[in-house]
Amino acid sequence: MRRGVGHPGVVGRHEEDPSGLAADLRAAVAGEVDFSVAARALTTMDASNYRRVPAGTVAPRDAADVAAVLEVCRAHGTVPVVARGAGTSIGGQATGTGVVLDLTRHMGGIVSLDPEERTAVVRPGLVLDRLRAAARPYGLTFGPDPSTHSRCTLGGMIGNNACGAHSVAWGTTADNVRSLEVVTYGGAELTLGRDGRGAPPGLLDLVDRHLALLRTGYPAGLPRRISGYALDALLPERGVDVARSFCGSEGTLGVVTEATVALVPLPAEPVLVVLGYADESAAADAAAGLLEHGPLTVEGMAADLVRGASGLPEGGAWLFCEVDGEAAARALVRAADAVDAAVVREPAGQRALWRIREDAAGTATRTPGDGDAWPGWEDCAVPPARLGAYLREFRSLLADFGLRGVPYGHFGDGCVHVRIDFDLWTGEGVRDFRRFSEEVADLVVAHGGSLSGEHGDGQARAELLPRMYGEELVGLFGAVKDVWDPDGGLNPGMLVRPKRLDEGLRFEGLPVVGVGRAAARCVGVAKCRVAGPSTGPDVMCPSYRATGEEKHSTRGRARLLHEMALGEVITDGWRSEEVREALDLCLSCKGCRSDCPVGVDMAAYKAEFLDRHYAGPGGLLRRPRSHWTMGRLPGWLAHFGRGLNAALGLPFAARLAGVTPERTMPRVAERSFAYWFAQRASTRAPVLTLWPDTFTNHLAPGVGEAAVRVLEDAGLGVDLPPGRVCCGLTYVSTGQLGAARRVMRRTLDVMGDGEAAGEGAGGAGDPLRPVVVLEPSCAATLRTDLPELLPDDPRAARLAGAVRTFAEALEELAPHWAPPRLDRPVTGQTHCHQHAVLGDAADRRLRERAGLTGGLAGGCCGLAGNFGFEPGHYEVSVACAEDQLLPALRTAAPDAVVLADGFSCRTQIGDLTDVRGRHLAEVLAEALDEEGDS
Repeated sequence: MRRGVGHPGVVGRHEEDPSGLAADLRAAVAGEVDFSVAARALTTMDASNYRRVPAGTVAPRDAADVAAVLEVCRAHGTVPVVARGAGTSIGGQATGTGVVLDLTRHMGGIVSLDPEERTAVVRPGLVLDRLRAAARPYGLTFGPDPSTHSRCTLGGMIGNNACGAHSVAWGTTADNVRSLEVVTYGGAELTLGRDGRGAPPGLLDLVDRHLALLRTGYPAGLPRRISGYALDALLPERGVDVARSFCGSEGTLGVVTEATVALVPLPAEPVLVVLGYADESAAADAAAGLLEHGPLTVEGMAADLVRGASGLPEGGAWLFCEVDGEAAARALVRAADAVDAAVVREPAGQRALWRIREDAAGTATRTPGDGDAWPGWEDCAVPPARLGAYLREFRSLLADFGLRGVPYGHFGDGCVHVRIDFDLWTGEGVRDFRRFSEEVADLVVAHGGSLSGEHGDGQARAELLPRMYGEELVGLFGAVKDVWDPDGGLNPGMLVRPKRLDEGLRFEGLPVVGVGRAAARCVGVAKCRVAGPSTGPDVMCPSYRATGEEKHSTRGRARLLHEMALGEVITDGWRSEEVREALDLCLSCKGCRSDCPVGVDMAAYKAEFLDRHYAGPGGLLRRPRSHWTMGRLPGWLAHFGRGLNAALGLPFAARLAGVTPERTMPRVAERSFAYWFAQRASTRAPVLTLWPDTFTNHLAPGVGEAAVRVLEDAGLGVDLPPGRVCCGLTYVSTGQLGAARRVMRRTLDVMGDGEAAGEGAGGAGDPLRPVVVLEPSCAATLRTDLPELLPDDPRAARLAGAVRTFAEALEELAPHWAPPRLDRPVTGQTHCHQHAVLGDAADRRLRERAGLTGGLAGGCCGLAGNFGFEPGHYEVSVACAEDQLLPALRTAAPDAVVLADGFSCRTQIGDLTDVRGRHLAEVLAEALDEEGDS
């Protein structure tokens, strides 16, 4: 047995292992062994409806570690083992009750890449996009490309025989695997390939005894047949391909430790042809006829999925067809009997449209009324020529059950994805879930289809396999499992001898309201689990990009909150330290609110958790000092103003304030923006209210003064609220929700009465005049947190509806105003809250009109209000800045204007660089002054 070297393993909080399994694993492996509450809670679920609680996790460093784990588990009485990649499986097959192998932490490398042979040797934890990036310089790629390509792993793709949009051209994962290195539960280390290579003893004899069954038992004409074991790959006429037959076995036969895969040439000139059809049936009927023209993709979706997306041709449903070259695109458009067509040549336009399709696994989980929709009949496939007929009957079956779902998927392969609004919270709803699954299984089989066309059977469909294959062939599946894994230790309950499809649902025992219901919205597609650095506008999830740890992803935090609400693994409820630790590195950037396909709002969940975590006896004393200082900063500044500068200059002031020593607190301005505004005279009648947020008012009054200069140049009269106002941001972000509500109500009292508050002449029922908020985080708080925390106060919704950003106000109220021309490049960062809540379209248009060329970086600056000032956060704060912001500044032109509308962003830039970030209002005001001087 191998002795551990390097990392001795993780000793987690509240670890309980009376059998000594964890200790024996630590002695045997070099990788991390974690049986803590948090580790178990993070791996109870994948992207399915199911939940299984593991004993613990191991992150093996290499194949020897994998073998050692299996040896220890055998010695402890056949402890189950399940291999896990990104945890995005739909059928429940990435969960387990014994030891979960996390193959992403250490076993995610590329061993070699041979561009001449067009092959690569990879480890199972390798993320697909990393392989594609490595192959791209050679004009190659890995053909299968699931929508989760930015986080799914090669091992998981092999386990599920994943496919993706390009399968009409390049096939499934099994079509692209050349050989596999695997370890069986019994300890055999095998190299699998063609001509029977690597077959365990007894497998080929078993096949020879059932040749007739294997030749007749599988449906024909079905490119997406993923269900069951691919035993027909072992037929003599198919090359006795053991590696191919292993693909799609869902970790039930062996653990992959290395794979040799084929690479395919990238298209020389990819062009996206989007074909519009009257409805989904018409698109489905047309899909099979397009295959003779050699498209690389034929993806289908209807209007109820895209929900107003721009850039699509006319129609009620669309086929996304990628082809190689302009001539192929024109030929396809001529051949297609479509209502309308769009040919998209530019890569940026193609990416924008493909994102609609890639996000569908998440967006389809939200019904038009913002209800929940779930996997459960997620990826069946029928022969492509039968797809239109199948979809019509499927829609009819949904209606019979009173269910709603949005089919979409790989129409060229006859594969349909759908999330359905099953009621999985009540006994009656679960019974309907089961009845529907049985009836739709019969429908798929009647059309000659496969219960799974991409994601595997897992627990969700395995019970129904006899309806597709018959009892004899399913019995052979069991016999094959016994040849490979006679102990039954690998992923038991999946694919063969399965549990019931309505057993072990993750909703059992979960409260139907509150944070449990909210956390359950996370379906586990793991878009938050994309390793940095990011290259796009997305923000989510900066702490995962910085740490690479599941518990610091949006999904990981949602899973911990889910388990906290259940109370089985995490038993101390709102006092849970596991949840607090995971949320501690959440920057409350709100990126998940927009970037998560299902709109998980972890910033809101964090605020509620902190509020409850520190409630009750002793809670006030347990709060970090930073909650009392920075969390209540508006109050301190309102009462003491610049007098705080003297206090902050005292020795040990930062420590007393709960500020990390790497940071210096900003200085309070000599005069506030409100004071400056009160001293000036203006003859313009006010048409808007300028919000004096805490940061602008006390720390950066120059921003407010610049905004007034620009707004008045645009012909707009400006006023301030008639009293002190505060959005409550700092109270919300530190989980002081009672105080936040009090602050918000006082603000509404100021804003809510009479003409002085900016009401229209009609009185209290009229909308407020526009309220321009210069600080994006404050604007986002007013638009979202205010009405959410005070849902019963109509004044909250009224104020939220009046909020405008600086650029929005200029565009709406002064559409004919011409900004000064700067004709300079820009760099900097769009504020994360602006990206997530407010949008930056008006800002981009204003910059363009002012001659400010180029774009701003996405991501999060990493300071994030109080976050970057708090002890223990500095390294993560800087790492977040290194994701996009700092590289953008380093590579900017020497004369570039550095834009950062957020006070935190400007502070981070000032702390970490020698350049100064400015609000757009400051840049425009300076240009106006220069024009006046000239």
